[in-house]
Amino acid sequence: MLTTLTKGLVIAAIAATSMIAADKINGAGATFPAPCYYDWAYTYQKATHTRVNYQSIGSGGGIKQVSERIVDFGATDAPLTPKELDAAKLFQFPAVIGSIDVVHNIPGIADEKLKLKNSVVADIFAGKITMWNDPAIAADNAGVNLPAQKIIVAHRSDGSGTTYVFTDYLSESSKTWKSKFGVGKAIGWATGVGGKGNEGVTNLIKQTPYSIGYVENAYKEKNNLSAATLQTAGGKWITARTANFQNAVKQAKWSKKDSFYSSLVLQNGDAYPIVAATFILMPREKGDVNKEVIKFFDYSFRNGDAAAVKLGYIPLPVETTNLVREYWAGK
Repeated sequence: MLTTLTKGLVIAAIAATSMIAADKINGAGATFPAPCYYDWAYTYQKATHTRVNYQSIGSGGGIKQVSERIVDFGATDAPLTPKELDAAKLFQFPAVIGSIDVVHNIPGIADEKLKLKNSVVADIFAGKITMWNDPAIAADNAGVNLPAQKIIVAHRSDGSGTTYVFTDYLSESSKTWKSKFGVGKAIGWATGVGGKGNEGVTNLIKQTPYSIGYVENAYKEKNNLSAATLQTAGGKWITARTANFQNAVKQAKWSKKDSFYSSLVLQNGDAYPIVAATFILMPREKGDVNKEVIKFFDYSFRNGDAAAVKLGYIPLPVETTNLVREYWAGK
């Protein structure tokens, strides 16, 4: 028979176990927003004593783990369609916005000095243009010392939302790319070497002279990589800078009805061509856990803008975060 003291210890142990369970949120997925989520998680833990454990494993992994209910939330740069969300019984909302930069390691050519038409980028990644001094590249780069060196393409080796967004851009830029390769989190690359995560592609670029690849802007900034100057949808040359990313964000047409399913690539006006939101996925049946996940992102929406900007991301506009809160309230 339990004594009063023993009963008290048992109750305390149960309470402590419940508190530990409630004080930890597990998420996994996209590498694209990982630096931002790490910063937000650190700040949130300091303020609330709730730990957010996020694993940067790629969008494909995030979708798989949340669909199998291994984690409390998944993260993906490739939004799921309403039909896919219904099949997996998931909710979806945007969390932060970033850009994908076409980065290179060409000795002697600095950041923003190399101009690449969107169609030329597609031809490079399709293996059609193989040399840095190819006439198609030289035509837009008078005065730039283009080397007679083979182009080494670096791409993702894992299921990747970054790849999904990048191939969406390539498909919009080139009919040949669209018909031959299409859009996807993983595709059959015609050429190049693969790296896991944005981290893997970043390291390949840093270590490989004459390489070219695609990474989220935060990785470009943190690692001092050089990015190509690309084109707007109208053909104007444009650099990978915050104001140009924001011009794309301003044109986003979000809707609660379709769980914010949308593309931001090649928007009109002075918009950088490869901009994307990254999304959070939550199981529909886990109401209490979802409330904890929502608390984290609501806190981050209110307090995390400065950190997002510092890391090279674009915070969601106030109008969008308000729309997300309305979406949460209706679930």
